[in-house]
Amino acid sequence: MAKYYITTPIYYVNAKPHIGSAYTSIAADVLARYRRQLGDDVFFLMGTAEHGSKMAQSAEKVGKTPQEFVDEMSQQFEQAWETLNISHDDFLRTTQPRHEEAVKLFFEKLKESGTIYEADYEGLYCVGHEAFMKEDELTPDGLCPDHKTKPELVKERNWFFKLSSYQDKLVELITSGELDIQPEGRKNEVLAFIQRGLEDIAISRRNVKWAIPLPWDDSQTIYVWLDELFNYCSAIGYGKDDALFKKWWPADLHLVGKDIIKFHCIIWPALLLAIGEAVPKKVFAHGFFTVDGQKMSKTLGNVVDPVELAQEYGSDVVRYFLLRDFSFGNDADFSHTRMKERYNSDLANGLGNLVSRTLNMVEKYFDGKEVPASVVLPEEVVQFAKDADGFVEALAFSKALTNMWKMVAWADELIEEYKPWELVKKGEVEKAQEVIAQAVSVLRLINDRIAPFMPQAHEKFTAILSAKPLKKPSEPLFARKD
Repeated sequence: MAKYYITTPIYYVNAKPHIGSAYTSIAADVLARYRRQLGDDVFFLMGTAEHGSKMAQSAEKVGKTPQEFVDEMSQQFEQAWETLNISHDDFLRTTQPRHEEAVKLFFEKLKESGTIYEADYEGLYCVGHEAFMKEDELTPDGLCPDHKTKPELVKERNWFFKLSSYQDKLVELITSGELDIQPEGRKNEVLAFIQRGLEDIAISRRNVKWAIPLPWDDSQTIYVWLDELFNYCSAIGYGKDDALFKKWWPADLHLVGKDIIKFHCIIWPALLLAIGEAVPKKVFAHGFFTVDGQKMSKTLGNVVDPVELAQEYGSDVVRYFLLRDFSFGNDADFSHTRMKERYNSDLANGLGNLVSRTLNMVEKYFDGKEVPASVVLPEEVVQFAKDADGFVEALAFSKALTNMWKMVAWADELIEEYKPWELVKKGEVEKAQEVIAQAVSVLRLINDRIAPFMPQAHEKFTAILSAKPLKKPSEPLFARKD
């Protein structure tokens, strides 16, 4: 049994979940479910990032302590993932003692490694990113391009990590594929950044109080990004359960947004090298969402709430649409209109209609006989199924679903070509039954493959296809939305 350790980033809880965080979570869940289906031993980690200036400021605005604020907000994330049927094995919060203890141990090891030193620092700090930024990363007006705010000029004495000394090793790991960065464009972006020259980075802050104290210097707190990155190790027993940690580390896949690849593909592997741990096997960075061509923004009022979508359409439909309509890895534009169209065309009129019409014919023309569990299908259909599996492995979710729906189209065309109802009228009952049995066999193939994407539909579909004798479902698998 192979092990498979997959993670999402831990999400900031200064605002409730949105379609972007749901996108990453659903993709990770599909992969986790797919690997479990293969028989792999899977550990799927999620969580929330709860330290830093941004969190303290957000708490102050609503008149709460930072801990009260993050407790309430983290609960919203857990509820959102439950609504979207996310099957994580652990949900780690960075304010939990198990995490804070592991982070302190990690920093002690970092100090023992001889890769840190104390020095004065002056730089531009974006509170929104909880990160220092260079001038060439800002807009011509000197603003953070994402938050449209002016970074603060920070001058303080901090502890630093010798990131610059890992430049050559990082290039070697990435170019050899030992650290696999996908898509290819993100890999090239990371290499270009490294080759411009890496600078040492601050690992502590003097004036950020809502953070984990530095173990050997109580005047400093741990830079929140490093605290957060270490969740991938603290969740699997780092420093407490060596056997558990050895079982799961290194991570097989970190799924992240494209805005945090520098942290995950440069800083994180360098820190791991410094303490003698293996680097993650793969980092995949996906793109961002716009909504009807505009960037999501509270000001515009166009932030898409995935929980509201799930309440309207059902979690399976949200999961299907986000992974079917967009190429994972690229930027994407969300449209409510497009979602309804896709639902009606693919699910209600597509798969749902195929299930209904096929099982209706089973009831009519099999006279209570058992439909064969499987029949020989053309190589073309078998290849659609194989290709779908391969595309899931490659994180090409849209292509995987496209191949599944090629099977839907094939079965529809089969029925239209042979018209079993006409065959029965002509007395060719066995031929009609053969055609219907092929359609049922295709439905079974499809059902196996939609399981990671639409677990609730799969459960209903399995019950329908397991009935003896098979009957048309009393309710449609997907009811059309007008």
